[in-house]
Amino acid sequence: MTPFGESIRRLRRARRVTQREMAAAIGVSPAYLSALEHGHRGQPSWELLQRIIGYFNIIWDEAEELQQQAALSHPRVVIDTAGLSADATRLANLLSYRIRDLDPETIKGLLSALDEV
Repeated sequence: MTPFGESIRRLRRARRVTQREMAAAIGVSPAYLSALEHGHRGQPSWELLQRIIGYFNIIWDEAEELQQQAALSHPRVVIDTAGLSADATRLANLLSYRIRDLDPETIKGLLSALDEV
């Protein structure tokens, strides 16, 4: 699951809306919406993101947060370390190899450290 998928699922469930109902309202298939929620689809287009924001009638900070989550929700990330240090390349590779083995607490710690940069 992606941060964006988790958020739209939470919003949808809080409003007691089915995937089928929401999909019809925003002009996508229920299968696409399900894939988006589960992280099997990449970032939504700007247009679709705006339709989702409008559908939930969210404004200001909540809309901005949803946009930021969409930007950080690509499930297949490619990190280009060309021109960076050997340590940066090693970090990117180790993370790609070992991310599945990291426990939630370690992931939160890494996120916290990266958010401070």
